[in-house]
Amino acid sequence: MALVREAERLGYDSAWASEGYGVDPATTLAWLAAGTERIGLGTGVIQVTGRTAISAAMTATTVDRVSGGRFLLGLGASGPQVAEGWHGQRYARPLAHLRDYVAVVRKALDGRPVEHAGPEIVLPLPDSRGKALSMTVSPARQPLPIHLAAMGPKAVELAGEIADGWLPIHFPPEHLAETMTHLRSGAARAGRDVAGVEVSPMVMAMVDDDADYARDLIRPMLAVYLGGMGTRGVNFYNRLAHRLGFGSAAGRVRDAYFDGDLGEAMEEVPDDLIDTLALCGTPERVRERLAAYRKAGATRVIVGLNAPTVDDRAEQLGWLAELNT
Repeated sequence: MALVREAERLGYDSAWASEGYGVDPATTLAWLAAGTERIGLGTGVIQVTGRTAISAAMTATTVDRVSGGRFLLGLGASGPQVAEGWHGQRYARPLAHLRDYVAVVRKALDGRPVEHAGPEIVLPLPDSRGKALSMTVSPARQPLPIHLAAMGPKAVELAGEIADGWLPIHFPPEHLAETMTHLRSGAARAGRDVAGVEVSPMVMAMVDDDADYARDLIRPMLAVYLGGMGTRGVNFYNRLAHRLGFGSAAGRVRDAYFDGDLGEAMEEVPDDLIDTLALCGTPERVRERLAAYRKAGATRVIVGLNAPTVDDRAEQLGWLAELNT
């Protein structure tokens, strides 16, 4: 709460809560809504295998109402480890599921009776006693914006086609600029203006005059993403590192992590990979990278703070606000 209030005081656009093995982002944001007045409140992200589309729509409506219209619904398909191991749902056609999911959420948020016959979601269930129902309350903001987490080309195209925003994670500005082609392609397919799709890269951040110290605070979490956020064969963050030319290092990080040696996994994360994926280093370098994100097409940058204490993170908020001007 202290950090989000400080971010609001400094003029930050929004605060985003992630979903992990035990933390529910919507509950966190409802609590933050009670202690703030202006700042946007986004889920970064709700994993769509963890709750039905109707449940997500009710959650979004509730948090939007209690916050006075400040909610941003971020959704993502996650991966097979989370979907199948944590939520017990098959990870078979994630993009088809995500397309159906967004369609159902939009119908519910619009207050319409929810009927949907897609390849992944059918409502009401056929040959059942169910009937099409509609929400009895509406979100404060109409329409409520939906953002999609997407990394691969087809997923990014889907975001351009059906979403109000795109949430790429760990994308350096150069890769963001290249991938905008797929966002534009998806928007064009739907007859939409891509300028109406917000682009909000999610980036780990650490500003310090000692660049090596800044890297060392980023390194552990990056090792977890490259090594443990997935299976040995399917890790989207590891694949991204391969696409960016760090395949050999990413492979070593993954292997060390699955061998049970997190210390070695961290040691295998090279400095230049950290510099590429994170807003990391001296104030001058971070200012340059923030400018590069703007030039690449980012409409907001979501910064993950890696400083060790709450006071240190509050100081980072001030640094980043100043460097973004």
